[in-house]
Amino acid sequence: MTTKYAETTETTTGGKYVGRPVDRLDGLAKTTGEARFAAEHRYPGLAYAALVHATIARGRVTAIDAVEARAVRGVIEVLTHENTPPMKPAPKFSMLDLSTMASGTSVNYLATDEVHWSGQPMAVVVAETPEAARYAASLVRLTYEELPAVTDFAAEEPNAVRQRNNPVLPTSADKGDAKAALAAAPVSVDLRFSTPPYHHNALEPHATTAVWDGDNLTLHEGAQNIPWMRKHLALRFGVPERNIRVLSPFVGGGFGGKGSVWAGTLLAVLAARATGRAVKLALTREGVYHTVGGRTPSTQRVALGATAEGDLTALIHTSVSRTSRVGGMPEQITSGSRHLYAAQNVHLSQNLVQLDLLANTAMRAPGESIGTFALESAVDELAWTLGMDPIELRMRNEPERDPLHGRRFTHRMLREAYELGAQHFGWRERDPRAGAMRDGRWLVGMGVATAYHPAWRMPASVTLRLNADGTVVVRSGMHEMGMGTATAQAQITADAMGVPMEAVRVEYGDSELPPGPGAGGSAQTASAAAGVLAASEKLKKALLALARRAPSSPLRGRRLEELEARDGGLFHGAAGQTYAEILAGAGRDHLEASHKSGALGFVARTLRDNRRFVKAASGAQFCEVRVDPETGEVRVSRWVGVFDVGTVINQKTANSQLRGGIVMGIGMALQEETLVDPRTGRIMNPSLAEYHVPVHADIPRIDVRYLDDPDPTMPLGLLGVGEVGITGVAAAVANAVRHATGKRVVDLPITLDKLL
Repeated sequence: MTTKYAETTETTTGGKYVGRPVDRLDGLAKTTGEARFAAEHRYPGLAYAALVHATIARGRVTAIDAVEARAVRGVIEVLTHENTPPMKPAPKFSMLDLSTMASGTSVNYLATDEVHWSGQPMAVVVAETPEAARYAASLVRLTYEELPAVTDFAAEEPNAVRQRNNPVLPTSADKGDAKAALAAAPVSVDLRFSTPPYHHNALEPHATTAVWDGDNLTLHEGAQNIPWMRKHLALRFGVPERNIRVLSPFVGGGFGGKGSVWAGTLLAVLAARATGRAVKLALTREGVYHTVGGRTPSTQRVALGATAEGDLTALIHTSVSRTSRVGGMPEQITSGSRHLYAAQNVHLSQNLVQLDLLANTAMRAPGESIGTFALESAVDELAWTLGMDPIELRMRNEPERDPLHGRRFTHRMLREAYELGAQHFGWRERDPRAGAMRDGRWLVGMGVATAYHPAWRMPASVTLRLNADGTVVVRSGMHEMGMGTATAQAQITADAMGVPMEAVRVEYGDSELPPGPGAGGSAQTASAAAGVLAASEKLKKALLALARRAPSSPLRGRRLEELEARDGGLFHGAAGQTYAEILAGAGRDHLEASHKSGALGFVARTLRDNRRFVKAASGAQFCEVRVDPETGEVRVSRWVGVFDVGTVINQKTANSQLRGGIVMGIGMALQEETLVDPRTGRIMNPSLAEYHVPVHADIPRIDVRYLDDPDPTMPLGLLGVGEVGITGVAAAVANAVRHATGKRVVDLPITLDKLL
């Protein structure tokens, strides 16, 4: 059942551009090579840096032999803790200063001889060419005093401790007595799942070009949060924020891996300051694995109790994940289990171990992506145990309100998503028996799973400038990682101001612009849209005030709510004035309006909203697989995803985002895993040669649909599309494999050995 409200907390707008499949404004620049990324900027006297990585998991460096490295032709300097002015330490996390989340780790690089993980940068070589820098780095010899290290996640699981609750991301919950209800349930399943570590493999590896001019720093960087990065660098290098300019107009993929400040960035800036040269540091793919965090591994228990008719009486979901002794981001693994099913008794608990490994970090739908694998696989297994259709079981337990606290859903259209998805996928053609469907030698299986991701809105400041020629400039330090940021905001602005989209220019990716929202949590579009809408209202009010001063204006005596912004002006029926006419009449060549939003407002709004209702994007994932019974090979042959993501701003870019999430989820299900040697903490497959991601041959045509129904409590009704697409994907694949083979795989990835 759809739940809607009359309450609307944000200004909304309708028009001719929002919802259209508009081509990306930066498409031509990217496809022709005009777009310049972080490693593609040149400066006079530009030098190149390369990192020297530790080869032990924990200990101290007792000696550094850089004689051979310094002798390499073109080497400018070898920087170590012995000869480098220290940075200031990383700040501790504080809810009152969200920029403290920018610290990738707490390590003060090159200010200490301590080693905290295998791969930690312990020295930086600066040279005239990248080849000389890399070669010289290979010649630096480190001697260690090795200390005992804890690097085996499986062995440490029994030592996990309860993850602390916080008001924004709650981690534990109890409703009733789930343990007793499970024991008394007529039907139950109790499964243990595991997911491996995963690593970011963005098309653009992390790179930094750093240039100091006195105490002024210019930084070219692929960043997902420019304001946080700028504030973090100002703190670490002891200069005012205004002295730092971060330029990040194009980001070649992020997914969370470019949301924090990692060693490569800090050491490039440090090297530039120490040598007095402009310095470029472009990480190798292996360097990314050694210095940039990935997704945590997890073990999870999901136990479900039900009546014989399929009503859930107990839901238990517990997890163990990891952080590092030097940082890391706990994940909201049980997030979906809080809201998806109307269980009478619920127990949720998230637990952590700390290891001597590189700090983990956010990766597309952190928590929900791996949490929905376990939850949705267990729900599917319960359907098998009950002999019930898995969609019927889900719909039987679809809640009217939040199951834990009775809060309202601001938007909930899962019934509609499953109905539409089943129709287009051909779910009724599914033979419910395991292993009963074949296509030649292939076993055919069909599986479903629910997608879920909370909706967020972050701080965002925006300025709109209206020029005398009728053009509008949107200025906000937003981020473009391939999702079409400028295109979406141009569409929103064009409708809000009633101007042609060609008349809108969006400036973004620069710390000198008003601070934009971070590109994370699927929140950037909605957050920036709120600023655009608020600034456009201020701008139109100011225009109306100017028009009223002219005795002959047809807008005299009119209120803004009576007017329509269209045709490049303000109109009441046929009567009105263009913006150009209003500005000319007032003797102005432009007019500006701004909207400012800060972190304290974000925290207050989030806490208030969490007490009142639940906001989330959701969807239904339908997967068909073919499994070779002799080899265990799994091929995904069909996919249909139907999503409730609120208003869709751009059909083309939304489709791309949702498909991309599904592709990433298929990789998580079938191929991807970071292999960590439990004895040494060393990553064994730090490259795309050995860490396998999906290629075109692995992916079928993906049919993406969405309901395009606005959430009344979000700006423009947006719920976000960037992350919900990956959630539920691994479970849908596993559920399809279960249908094809009769085997329940509980440990990702689903490799050949687990099916033979």
